Amino acid sequence: MTRAFNFSAGPATLPESVLRQAQAEMVEWNGIGASIVEISHRSADFMAVAAAAEADLRSLLSIPDDYAVLFTAGGATTIQALLPLNFAAPGQAADYVITGHWGKTAIKQAATYVDARIAADAQAEGFVDIPPAASWTLSPHSAYVHITANETIHGVEFRDTPDVGTLPLFADFSSSIASEPLDISRYGLIYAGAQKNLGPVGISVVIVRRDLLERAGQPRADIFNYASHVARDSMLNTPPTWNWYLLGLTVKWMLEQGGVQEFARRNAEKAALVYSAIDGSGGFYRNLIKPAVRSRMNIPFFLPDEQLDALFVSESKAAGLLALKGHKAVGGIRASLYNAMPVAGAQALAAFMHDFQQRHG
Repeated sequence: MTRAFNFSAGPATLPESVLRQAQAEMVEWNGIGASIVEISHRSADFMAVAAAAEADLRSLLSIPDDYAVLFTAGGATTIQALLPLNFAAPGQAADYVITGHWGKTAIKQAATYVDARIAADAQAEGFVDIPPAASWTLSPHSAYVHITANETIHGVEFRDTPDVGTLPLFADFSSSIASEPLDISRYGLIYAGAQKNLGPVGISVVIVRRDLLERAGQPRADIFNYASHVARDSMLNTPPTWNWYLLGLTVKWMLEQGGVQEFARRNAEKAALVYSAIDGSGGFYRNLIKPAVRSRMNIPFFLPDEQLDALFVSESKAAGLLALKGHKAVGGIRASLYNAMPVAGAQALAAFMHDFQQRHG
């Protein structure tokens, strides 16, 4: 069997070695006579899996000791609704920086529970740039400032951590976590759905400074209380054990490959290959994003017309390059280059782009 190069934005490609290990261990795990999906989440066997996943993630991301790590069911959209419930007092404001589709989603989810204010909004310019932090309108008593570190649809990425003074900075890192070194101490909280760089869909990671967990927040059920989840080691209720196990395998694979420093190198190489194909096409391929904020993870681009877009998707699939159709909100083409995408995948895409232009340009 030959695996294609899968450029899906999420759920996304996983390391083949991780998939094969999971396949081998699906029926019986570690000689216990049962599958990992069949045993209690409170068993000593699974508790060891969970503890190893956290220890490896802390090592991979250099997470400081004064930060708690949560593994939660569901995705980033759920977390966006829970942030104000846990960290904003009734009537308190929270500031949101809108740099794309997912920034809009974040403020929409929060607005039911908090005075959600737009500190900066790049929509008027078409989400092609990130407003400089010095231009943001921040509320002096804001509960937090929220950003989306990487926008998967528009292909815009914060390349530096913005300075928001003494306000806690919260960030959605769903599509760029572990893609390069990150100083987590600059943030009050970061979170990520796993299905792009950390593992399968259905589980998320929340990394939060412990002192923030002391905030009263707003009235909420215990199941929505992050402090309660921390106290119970992310097992306040039955967690998605299979997803947690796969996340642990993926994180361990990243450590074995050389960690975030190595993936930063690979990701820069992959992105350069695709952007060079775009920029060297004489306008046949177009990426509209300002170069300083171009995403390394998600590269959207457009051909001269929609018919060529469709033909590109069809021919690329036949060539073993999957899931290159752009998001329905913007159209065009999108290549997602997460950690598990090998450099060979970006090389194959760049070569196909050149060949396609030669034949249809």
